[in-house]
Amino acid sequence: MAIDSPYPELKKTHTMAHKGRPWRDFKPPPSGPVWSAITAGNIYWMLVAAIDLGIFDAFRPGETKTAPQIAGELQLSLKHLELLLDCMTTLSFLDQIDGNYELTETAERYLCSDGPASMASLVRVSPGPLENWINLAETIRSGAVQFPIENDIAGIYGPLVKATFPTQHRVATRLGYKLGWQRLAGLRVLDLGAGCGPWSIALMEQSRGSTAVLNDFPEIIGLTREKIIQRNLLQRSEFRAGNFHDLSFERNHFDIVFLGHICRTEGPELAQSLIRKAVNSLRKGGQLVIADYFSDNERKINAFGVQMGMTMLANTLNGGAITFEQMHSWMTDRGLEKIRVVEPIGYNMVFLGTKDS
Repeated sequence: MAIDSPYPELKKTHTMAHKGRPWRDFKPPPSGPVWSAITAGNIYWMLVAAIDLGIFDAFRPGETKTAPQIAGELQLSLKHLELLLDCMTTLSFLDQIDGNYELTETAERYLCSDGPASMASLVRVSPGPLENWINLAETIRSGAVQFPIENDIAGIYGPLVKATFPTQHRVATRLGYKLGWQRLAGLRVLDLGAGCGPWSIALMEQSRGSTAVLNDFPEIIGLTREKIIQRNLLQRSEFRAGNFHDLSFERNHFDIVFLGHICRTEGPELAQSLIRKAVNSLRKGGQLVIADYFSDNERKINAFGVQMGMTMLANTLNGGAITFEQMHSWMTDRGLEKIRVVEPIGYNMVFLGTKDS
């Protein structure tokens, strides 16, 4: 008798075609995906606790410490700390050998507050207000977010733009290397919703004599100016406070316009309006740079992009997911040509389009 591995007791005659019932009636699917979803929140709060307690900052690169040493230095309960350290080890943020812990390269780079690409501040603020997640079902039922971040620009958006600066500056810097900004001089840049200015700063650091007009809310523009001063770029920068939807900018003037992680917060109508405004400000031959976290066109393969869309839906008035197909069509509808997508670092996609007429 022919067998059907791994269940030889099942005959080949028992197929969907013969009986109209799928194999899953006999081999139930694993529960792992459900457990992964259940524990995802737990893991997040473990990481938040480790950062808040200063666990990663307690190590110097290459240094090993025991749990009692760390507990004594940070004045923590040894019993509770040991399990937190072991959890961080299971997440590959710490290594542990014979009770001695040390940072992994991932933690050293991304989770120490002084890491070269630190995301430590971002961990706490990136999800948005906790209340919005607790009330997500009601948001989806009613279509209204309880605590949209637009209602607390200084309190929520302010910490967010500071926390995202290291990552976005790294993305912009690598993009500049790919596009050859070092070979271009005297560029005129418009940075809409600039935050702390990572895109303009990266360009001005590479392109000799280039200047930037940086725009953001009145509550944020002070942070923009502060970062520009830290980078010694004040003489090449101009600041324009206000909602970019309400402001007018020079037409046919700029060589590059940046929309860095802005469009997904705006919703389709406002995003397209913003792209139109950006294109109008570009000179002929100028380039529009749109960085964001995009969803795949079928909204089921790129989990990060789809789930980032839900983060926007849960926390903003109009935001949501944007697919690659949507962004491409919005740019072509505005007459942009030579459209392409690059990925300077993982998950960070950048659309480029040129105004040829």
